[in-house]
Amino acid sequence: MAQVARASYGRLIGILSARNGDIAAAEDALSDALQAALATWPDRGVPDNPEGWLVRVARNRMTDAHRRALKQHPLPIEEHDFTVPDSYKMETADPRLPLLFVCAHPGIAEPARGPLMLQAVLGFTAAEIARAYVSSPTAMSKQLVRAKERIKANTIPFRVPEPEIRAERLSDVMEAIYGCYALCWLDGPEADSMQREAVYLADLLASEMNDDPEVLGLSALLAFLHSRRAARLRDGCYVPLAEQPTELWDHDLSAAADMRLRQAFQLGRPDRFQIEAAIQSVHAARARTDMTDWSALLSLYEGLIHFAPTLGAYVSQAAVVGEVHGAEAGLVALEKLADPRLERFQPYWATQAHLLAQSGALAEARDAYDRAISLAVAPGARGFLVSARAKLDQP
Repeated sequence: MAQVARASYGRLIGILSARNGDIAAAEDALSDALQAALATWPDRGVPDNPEGWLVRVARNRMTDAHRRALKQHPLPIEEHDFTVPDSYKMETADPRLPLLFVCAHPGIAEPARGPLMLQAVLGFTAAEIARAYVSSPTAMSKQLVRAKERIKANTIPFRVPEPEIRAERLSDVMEAIYGCYALCWLDGPEADSMQREAVYLADLLASEMNDDPEVLGLSALLAFLHSRRAARLRDGCYVPLAEQPTELWDHDLSAAADMRLRQAFQLGRPDRFQIEAAIQSVHAARARTDMTDWSALLSLYEGLIHFAPTLGAYVSQAAVVGEVHGAEAGLVALEKLADPRLERFQPYWATQAHLLAQSGALAEARDAYDRAISLAVAPGARGFLVSARAKLDQP
């Protein structure tokens, strides 16, 4: 059941909330339906059409809640019958794209759009999203509640908008799809299915908008990342990209990503996701050349920071500076960063620990590893950091 719920979450919320725009009610109803499935499926077996079963039960819950509300507050509002018969079949159109564009509506506060998509379409919790955005779970929950209330109050239509309107929402939609992949980088047994979901959504978006270079760039980026999925862990611990055995990579998927990236660059409007995909293409080339072109990566990171000066980009740039110019230069690059969010940004501390260890400052490296370990959530990342710290104590 967990597999059905995780793989279908966005589709189900899109279907359930499309009629009245009430995402919160759809989430509550789907939660009830999942509880009902948990209580009945183990004894009766999984239905032939599990998604249709969940939609039917959830919509019936929404009907009951609507009728109770009308009895308590009899207002001159038309009562819609949301009851779904047992023979209900899932709609063939994928409702996730319309839901993504609803969540990216300009009527929603900009900081809430990405988190809302991650929760409503992809099923992440407020706590998981807060970690990704370096925020508190309480503040994130309040932000999400306000955003859902605005969608319902403004009756925002659930459809993919016309191209001229679509453009102003597209960057937020792409950010959420990318965020889905990043949030599941190593976490838990469901990570692979969620990452496949992100790859699929990016590919779906690219198929719909194949004249947009950034959409193509996003699709290429996620395909490159997913082509190395099988090599990311060894004995439950994260394996750094430069140490991954290339024979475990999916070279067909990597070749498809390269083709899509070339298609994007031919349109002549480079931007963030195309540059990130180009960075991954350089790493992918190691399968052919048996080496990593760190100088090319340094140039690409300079370009990436021009388009998207994020914490992750700056920290990754410092790591590459360390590879090209030495650990001391990498540490200087890290020291130039002045952002209070770095205190809770695990990649910053992991990179600092690695560079300190390379420079011979072992005591400081241990402290930095301790900080990185305390901030690591994924077991694989934590295991890698613990092992790296332990090596500092070996003669």
